[in-house]
Amino acid sequence: MPMYEFHVEAQAQYEPEQSMPQQGLFRFAYTITVTNTGEGAAQLIARHWLITDAQGAQQEVHGLGVVGRQPMLQPGESFRYSSSCELRTPSGTMQGRYLCVTEAGETFDTPIALFVLDIDPSATGADIPSPPSRTLH
Repeated sequence: MPMYEFHVEAQAQYEPEQSMPQQGLFRFAYTITVTNTGEGAAQLIARHWLITDAQGAQQEVHGLGVVGRQPMLQPGESFRYSSSCELRTPSGTMQGRYLCVTEAGETFDTPIALFVLDIDPSATGADIPSPPSRTLH
């Protein structure tokens, strides 16, 4: 087992009462559970999200902590929070990473695997195009 490691689980749902499809506005709520699966305590410091709609338009979100918090997690502890985002299409994806810091001051990234935002909860996301990749040097 790694000394420092977080595991992230995401669940998303469409929020029809907060959406305006006729204006091309679709709101999705998501709940994230972050669990410290490592052997040492560490703190979630910052987030980076890449949100992609079904037409390939992307939004990047950077910020300190999550929902105004920077939770310190002991081994085996979890932190759960809910938030939301808006898309201009009825489906899309989110993915990203958390910047974390150990008690010794070392940093590590925790990936957030791609998950689907879709007004149809049975959708798999197979019709969502992959954004073009770029490498910056």
